[in-house]
Amino acid sequence: MPDWLHHLLQLLALPEYGLSTVAVVSFVSATLLPLGSEPAVFGLVKLNPDLFWPAILVATAGNTAGGALDWWMGWGTNRAVERVRHSRVHLKALEWLERLGPKACLLSWLPGIGDPLCAVAGWLRMPFWPCLGYMAVGKFLRYLVMTAGLLHAFPGAAHGL
Repeated sequence: MPDWLHHLLQLLALPEYGLSTVAVVSFVSATLLPLGSEPAVFGLVKLNPDLFWPAILVATAGNTAGGALDWWMGWGTNRAVERVRHSRVHLKALEWLERLGPKACLLSWLPGIGDPLCAVAGWLRMPFWPCLGYMAVGKFLRYLVMTAGLLHAFPGAAHGL
């Protein structure tokens, strides 16, 4: 690992940078890059239990902003591509998304399909603000359930640190 990257990661691991790290990791993990943000949220909350709600809210905001970026990338792709041929499976998926509308973005929390779902919502030119609202609700519930569940499952995990 390059020295600059190692130094940056050490700097971001400091407690005073914890929420900013959660924001960055949550944002990046919502893009089409494969990265999970739950360990960062869990780690911060385990080390600083008083940051439970701030961490959940910051992770939600960062992940929702990443979902918004996916939406805009999808919207831009729609503008760039005039005509795209789809297989029968793709056409069925598009019909399903069009039928659900922005509510489909409630599923943006799902691993593997959630982030592309946001991009497809933009590509279909679904209304931005309702999509963003549903993304935020789905992502908030994910962070709340995952972090609370991990804290319950591993109550003493940080004591050895």
